[in-house]
Amino acid sequence: MQHDEVIWQIIRHNHCSFMSKIETGKFCRNPYNVTGICNRSSCPLANSRYATIRDHEGVFYLYMKTIERAHMPNKLWERVKLPRNYIKAMEIIDKHMMFWPKLLVHKMKQRLTKMTQMRIRMRKLALKTREKIMSMPRKTSKRDSRRLEKAEKAALIDKKIEEELIERLMKGVYPDDIHNVNQEIWNKLLKAREIDTEIEENEEPVVEYVEGDYEELEDEDDMEDMGNYAMTTINDDEDGLEEDDEDVEEADGKARRRDFSSSSKSTKKATVLVEVENEDGARPRQKAVI
Repeated sequence: MQHDEVIWQIIRHNHCSFMSKIETGKFCRNPYNVTGICNRSSCPLANSRYATIRDHEGVFYLYMKTIERAHMPNKLWERVKLPRNYIKAMEIIDKHMMFWPKLLVHKMKQRLTKMTQMRIRMRKLALKTREKIMSMPRKTSKRDSRRLEKAEKAALIDKKIEEELIERLMKGVYPDDIHNVNQEIWNKLLKAREIDTEIEENEEPVVEYVEGDYEELEDEDDMEDMGNYAMTTINDDEDGLEEDDEDVEEADGKARRRDFSSSSKSTKKATVLVEVENEDGARPRQKAVI
């Protein structure tokens, strides 16, 4: 036979595993406690007729205990699922606890109100994006940094080797049938070589515009000016001055020598004298060959 007052006296004055005593007061850690306070009216062990509300993964359930099921611990609590609507949940509590003590019904409704407010706040916090602080172990960070440095060095070495192979291949150091090299790398190098050769073959001639060289043309203009000057001097002598034929021949000879010297300077070619013999035994004559 269960006696509530005897049970309360034992667990109150001796020892209760669910009681937690702190500076602000005494609290109960039993999950079926409706208020969380350690007192006579709220103790789920010292009351044979008791009720509470519990949360299972966001769903509220009404738990009720009566004295008639005290001899069956596996069926001690009767559970009723409460709807998510607050008003309908209140109606179900009033329906199932119509003849229960009014103080216990009031505590049940207070607990339902508080749990509903907590659920609404949890949903709002879940919708907000919040920064998550994660700790990184020091050993792991050091190991990752060392691996990263090694990977970067290996990548640089591979790149240098590939550049050297391409350079040697372009120079024709290796034959086309190399078998001790990775086939993928070798095919890649051959493909790059074929692309370069195709680009060189398809290159069009480049048209360039440069400044002209007018040195030879200036020399030819000087020669023409000297010739014109010599002809004008000869014509002036014939018209008005009546100089001797010897002076005219000397002037003409000087002009010819000047023309010959200027032309030899411009062309910069050596002249060769060649003797030509006649068949009739006459005196051989000389002929200048440029």
